[in-house]
Amino acid sequence: MPQESLPDSLSRRAFMGGLAALGGLGAAAGLAPQSGAAQLRDPAPKTAAGPVKYCLNTSTVREKKLSVPEQIDLAADAGYDALEPWMGDLHQFVERGGKLADLKKQLADRGVAVASAIGFAEWIVDDDARRAAGLETAKRDMGLLAQIGGTHIAAPPAGATREANLNLQKAAERYAALLEVGAAAGVIPQLEVWGFSAALSKLGEVLFVAAESKHPQACLLLDVYHLYKGGSDFGGLRLASGAAMHCFHMNDYPADPPRETIRDADRVYPGDGVAPLMEILKTLFASGFRGTLSLELFNPTYWKEDPLVVAKTGLAKMQAAVTKAQA
Repeated sequence: MPQESLPDSLSRRAFMGGLAALGGLGAAAGLAPQSGAAQLRDPAPKTAAGPVKYCLNTSTVREKKLSVPEQIDLAADAGYDALEPWMGDLHQFVERGGKLADLKKQLADRGVAVASAIGFAEWIVDDDARRAAGLETAKRDMGLLAQIGGTHIAAPPAGATREANLNLQKAAERYAALLEVGAAAGVIPQLEVWGFSAALSKLGEVLFVAAESKHPQACLLLDVYHLYKGGSDFGGLRLASGAAMHCFHMNDYPADPPRETIRDADRVYPGDGVAPLMEILKTLFASGFRGTLSLELFNPTYWKEDPLVVAKTGLAKMQAAVTKAQA
């Protein structure tokens, strides 16, 4: 996607002021303490205590159609610290008669936290009615997530992916409203960059919106692939405070297809592509990031494979990248 200019309604002075303000944000809360894990059938060793935790985003094994209880077991058996489920799967679990209390107990028994969740509430759109409905969707999602111990949820620019002239100052006000919904539910929405979108496709845009929300819980959800797809330079990560990032999506991308035509399906395991992962991780750690690295892939080749093999492979490659970055 070609690089896009910021809306004319956003002045350079206001934009730069927003970047400076973000450095003071310290809203990304840590994961809740985990309960002791039950005995596993054939568990991988849990990750050692260190600067980050590791999470499995369930998009990585999406086509296996695993239930949420199966997703939890998969994350535990593969050795992850946390799970990042999709809200659609959680709603389906409840609609089919599942009990959230049972999920919460299973998470505790298996020693798996809910680091984040993926939802698509239209909180940012210009249309007043759609935005109000989007906030209600977010309220329902957050209420459900809180019942299983979830503390954070993705807040992408859903519904505004074609709104190239979205006013960023208004987006900041709308993000503040979403954060207030989250405060009432006890869940923090993380402003997510989407590289393919006409709105919030760039690091600078989400930095501005988060800062100008003027909310103490404002935080970012960034992604290796999306930063590349949107045309942002990874060096810009030094401008983001690690304290304002709870979760970071890990993946990699090949040299071909080119950025303009690359798709989600082209993502590969960390370290199997050409992304400057060492630069990215070193910058994150230097910024104070001590959150969760979440493996988020949409690769149809991986979807055909054994999900436990895929999950273990992804975790091992993330750990190897972190070890190398810390050397």
